[in-house]
Amino acid sequence: MALLSSDVERTIKFYQELLEFPLTEIIENRDYKGSNHFFFDIGNGNLLAFFDFPGLDLGPYQEVLGGLHHIAISVDPATWERLRGKLEMAGVPHQIESGASIYFKDPDGARLELLADHLGEMYGARVM
Repeated sequence: MALLSSDVERTIKFYQELLEFPLTEIIENRDYKGSNHFFFDIGNGNLLAFFDFPGLDLGPYQEVLGGLHHIAISVDPATWERLRGKLEMAGVPHQIESGASIYFKDPDGARLELLADHLGEMYGARVM
């Protein structure tokens, strides 16, 4: 999954410091000079990638039918509780559903979900 970042430093601070997903690599985007391509380890052998395109007016993120709705990321229950507290302390608006999902937006407006289940489970049921 690759998303757009309007501010690399802000995105790194949000994903690495607040959500505790380590930045694993930042390289120049080979397709657009002056642009960065960077990655966060979101666990379970998965990376979340970002591009920035300085100088291009791409406008704000928009949630649309037929497009990206949200990104669901599984974390263990203890991590879920810790990150919920960090979101609250940082004043990030969020919504908790079913006692195991936290929905919120990143600094560019992409909707995220932290699911307090191990990968392959959803609300305690096996999905894979």
